[in-house]
Amino acid sequence: MTSIDVLLKRNQEIGDIVPGDRSSPRPSMHIAILTCMDARIRVFEIFGLLQGEAHVLRNGGGVVTDDMIRSLALSQRKLGTREVLIVQHTECGLSMVTDEEFKDELEAACGLRPTWAVEAFRKVEDSVRTSVERVRRSAYLPHTENVRGFVYDVKAGSLTEVA
Repeated sequence: MTSIDVLLKRNQEIGDIVPGDRSSPRPSMHIAILTCMDARIRVFEIFGLLQGEAHVLRNGGGVVTDDMIRSLALSQRKLGTREVLIVQHTECGLSMVTDEEFKDELEAACGLRPTWAVEAFRKVEDSVRTSVERVRRSAYLPHTENVRGFVYDVKAGSLTEVA
């Protein structure tokens, strides 16, 4: 049985117990949280969030890319968010590779070299600062005055503000 099959089975089992959400797609706290796709980053638990309070956007590294700006533009302009919280973390896989290494690996595996940036980094604090600046400078985002960046320590469970 694949992982997808397991998840579909779970959905069938809890479907009657946990009905679909009929609340608004607009987050009640008017905040978007950008973070890494790492399974150790339990956004709802870390911040004590309830369903419907925030938009949670994830990608590899939790870095602000053009696609994150696209999602934030929709979140702010169509769904009412006004604050942005960026959370990257210690022991991130993107700090253990380089853009060129990973692009070389992909090219060797499939014969194509990606045109997109991997966004690898050495110091997570610098990556957070870069991401915060990308949000603050984006012409597509009307709300850039309340953007803050943090590093989440995956072992301690603590947050340190860096931008």
